[in-house]
Formats: sequence, C-alpha cells, structure tokens
Amino acid sequence: MKIALTIAGSDSGGGAGIQADLKTFHQFGVFGTSAVVAITAQNTRGVRGVHPVPLDLVRSQLAAVADDLPPHAVKTGMLATAALVQGVASAIAAHAFPNIVVDPVMVASSGDRLLDENAVETVSDLLLPVAHLVTPNQHEAELLTGMEITTIDDMIGAGKQLLSRGARAALIKGGHLPGPTVVDVLVTANATRRFEHARIDTSSTHGTGCTLSAAIAAGLALDRSLDDAVEHALAYVHRAIATAPGLGSGHGPLNHFAPVSDS
Repeated sequence: MKIALTIAGSDSGGGAGIQADLKTFHQFGVFGTSAVVAITAQNTRGVRGVHPVPLDLVRSQLAAVADDLPPHAVKTGMLATAALVQGVASAIAAHAFPNIVVDPVMVASSGDRLLDENAVETVSDLLLPVAHLVTPNQHEAELLTGMEITTIDDMIGAGKQLLSRGARAALIKGGHLPGPTVVDVLVTANATRRFEHARIDTSSTHGTGCTLSAAIAAGLALDRSLDDAVEHALAYVHRAIATAPGLGSGHGPLNHFAPVSDS
C-alpha cells in the first residue's frame, strides 16, 4: 500500500486541514500519515482560534514518519507562521521527501487568515523551490506573485512566474473568478493545460483546496503522472462538491465519500 503524508493544521470542524486530507487519502486507497503544525478551533462559520505547534514537535513528527513510514508523496497545507514554513521546508529537504504538493493556505473559506502576513515571502523563498506542484487559488497566486489576476491569461502568467521562482509546476485555481464555468490552469515547463467544470451554485466549499491538494498527492503516491493526478483530483472534488451533505450553517464541508472516478 502506498503512503502519503499531510503536513498541515487541524480543523475541529472536520471539513478541511488534516481531517480532510486523511479522509481524501483513504478514499483514494492510500495510507495517510500526518504532521500537525497548528491546532485550530473552527467550524463552518469561521475560525475562532489558531495555536501553532512548537517547531521541535513538528520536526519530531516528520522524523518519526520518515524513519518508519516513508511517504511516496507529501502535501503541505496551513503552516501558520514563517518559522514553521522554514522548519517544514528544511525537513522536506533533510528527509528527501518525494512528490511535494504545496497548497499555500493563507485564508480560510470564511475569510479568516491562516498564515501570518510576514510568512508569505517565506513560502515563496523556501517552499516553492521544493514543490513538484504548487496549487494556489486566485488570491494566493496574487500574493505570491504580486500580480493582479482577472483572466485566464493572467492565471497562466502567474503560473509561469511561480515556475521561475522554483516550483516545477503550478495549478492556478480559478474558482474565485466569475462565470458559469470554473477554469483551472496547470502550467509546467513544457505545456499549459486547462481543466473546465461547470460551476456549482453552493456554499459547501469548506476544505476544497485542502481536498484537492490531498487528492493530487494521493494520485502521485499511486504513481500517476502529474496530468492524470490533477485530472482525477479535480473530478473528485467536483463530485464531492456536487454531493455535499449540507452540514453546518456556514461554508459546509464536501462529501469526502464521493467516488474517485466515474466508473
């Protein structure tokens, strides 16, 4: 059985973060391991508190996993502070973890900030160079590149800029751009590919980015190509949104029981 590792924060509401990642890994048939970097108090309506885990304990978690359950793919999510970003990037290099998917989580679906403002530059400087894929949404891509993104061409330009900063590939998510169709753009050194899905009118979007990056990491752990991993992950998230259980009174969680393929 393949192993995937999530390095992220917890979500007491169960819809995002470590909880969403482990549910996604399981659905893809991948054994999930984790390193918790922050504990949050949150639900579908918002984040009530964030408590970063001491860096030494984060390092110990990563070393414990590396020593006994070496992952075939890794995703990073909410990392909270510049010091934690630096520590995680250092550990990824030290343990030579493969197939790194960086989800540069900065703001929750509720609008609450999950990454210190002074940590954005650290993500750009230290995490992008170890990323096999970085998966920012429109706002995160704007913060990382300094660009204004309003069109598909802007998304492609931002992706190319992220590659110039060290990432091997970038998936710019277009869910925040207006229109009846959601367009996500995968930019690699050799090609640009667009993925299109009909927009679903729903408030059940909590944990969408976490779930997507976890699904891509699971695909890479299963030895899928990057293109195939992204395609399967986007389709899974689309189904998970379409069949969301309608829990909570805010931005509800996805349906992590959704099938991983149409078959």
